[in-house]
Amino acid sequence: MRCRLRTLFQRKFKVSLLFLLLLALLVHLAMDLALPAALRPCGCDAKAPKASGVPSGSPVLASPKKLSLRILQDFSGSNGSLEKSSQLQGAEPHARAGEPGLRHQRGEENAGWTEGSKLAALFKHPLYNIPIPEVTEKDKLFVVNPMEKFSLRSSGSDEWVSSSKAETLLPTGKTAYDTYPAWLKFHIGINRYELYPRQDPLMPTLLRDLATQRIVSSVQKSGGTQLKLIMTFPNYGQALFKPMKQTRDQETPIDFFYFSDFERHNAEIAAFHLDRILDFRRIPPVSGRLVNITKEIRDITTDKKLAKTFFISPAGNVCFYGECSYYCSTEHALCGKPDRLEGSMAALLPDKTLAKRRSWRSPWRRSYHKSKKAEWELNPNYCAQVRETPPYNRGHRLLDLIDMTVLDFLMGNMDRHHYETFEKFGNDTFLLHLDNGRGFGTHSRDEPSILAPLRQCCSIKKSTYLRLQLLATQPYRLSDLLREALAADPLAPILAEPHLRALDRRLGKVLAAVGRCLAGAARPDEVLVDDVGSRV
Repeated sequence: MRCRLRTLFQRKFKVSLLFLLLLALLVHLAMDLALPAALRPCGCDAKAPKASGVPSGSPVLASPKKLSLRILQDFSGSNGSLEKSSQLQGAEPHARAGEPGLRHQRGEENAGWTEGSKLAALFKHPLYNIPIPEVTEKDKLFVVNPMEKFSLRSSGSDEWVSSSKAETLLPTGKTAYDTYPAWLKFHIGINRYELYPRQDPLMPTLLRDLATQRIVSSVQKSGGTQLKLIMTFPNYGQALFKPMKQTRDQETPIDFFYFSDFERHNAEIAAFHLDRILDFRRIPPVSGRLVNITKEIRDITTDKKLAKTFFISPAGNVCFYGECSYYCSTEHALCGKPDRLEGSMAALLPDKTLAKRRSWRSPWRRSYHKSKKAEWELNPNYCAQVRETPPYNRGHRLLDLIDMTVLDFLMGNMDRHHYETFEKFGNDTFLLHLDNGRGFGTHSRDEPSILAPLRQCCSIKKSTYLRLQLLATQPYRLSDLLREALAADPLAPILAEPHLRALDRRLGKVLAAVGRCLAGAARPDEVLVDDVGSRV
């Protein structure tokens, strides 16, 4: 009898336990369904973006060979995919209260310009409204399928779906283009003549995304001499992160060689805005950002080599150093306060698999040797050789290179050994001004050798010369314009005042170099190559 009761009790206990487990499961499912999509775990492991320039299943971009959606879906980058799920972290304001960086988070469409803004006045000037040639289909980097629209799944999985799988129709008045994230609109807008338009309404949104979007992956960028990270956002956008290595008021020691100098995050930010003020628009958008080393790098990285380099310093700060040719060691570790670290976030260009780029060795490349000199440093008639060498013997390639020379001299960048162009456009296109981290290292001295292409060739675009003259006048003083542009960055102030004052001094030296060329020429048009005609 006792044995039967024990058996009956055990059966009832098992049934009750099974019922409780089932009830707990049902309660869990009900709570999960009741949560808003934004508060659920991201579920990034199985369907996470590859660490490449384009998402898996991203909008159809028809290249010259009309790449199919399947090709885009199958493409994967060299930096590994997101193998780890990451919990959604609330978007933290990366600027402190009262700082100019909060303008980005409020989404002001005028990029912080106010009444009486010198920047606003500059961009209304006729010299900044010279029309570019008509952009035809063959002048676009990508040809977009206008019938394809994309959106995120409502389940919160961060997976892009095409129109054939979309669960909802577009709102009234919306086009397929409106479903694209800002980084993709930036890629689609690239053409033969410009990286982005002058009055680009997308720019404030893109800069704000770089500064505030949640980071779901951080891996080290392969190659290069110093540590850089590729960071991925939930909308599959990606940015190149360069961490802070020097304070604003530090100058490069006079005994440092240019090839062993630090790469500065604030130089990348300032270079983007300076390039825009000069109306070159050949540097991808860059924003400053305060990154949490623990949550936004260490805890989510799938890069095993990077993960091994994290440690806690004696002061209790989180540090790491990665792997690279220079300054990647415990002695040169990057440390947070206690885990917050400044850095620059540069929007990545389209992946080279989708938009091939050609790398060109600069004719005025330095020797990168402690004692040897390059040929251009020894031969005063060096430019005559360059003019006879393709692609500098026709078109505007040499003039574009001299534009880049002016930019480099203004910011003191001696590290311009190569430049890139988009292969689709051949030789008739602009140069990409990439990798500007070694600019703004010194303000107390100038490096005249940077201007060698201008001094030796004595040629410059008329439009560039006219804008430089304009930027030397009181209403449009270059230092004032750059100061205003940088004040809207989340990490403002970006440059110390001596660097801003140095810009005006260096601008005067550029104009003086052109003046000497004009004085020695038979006619002004031998120096000033007319690229504006009657458009001004």
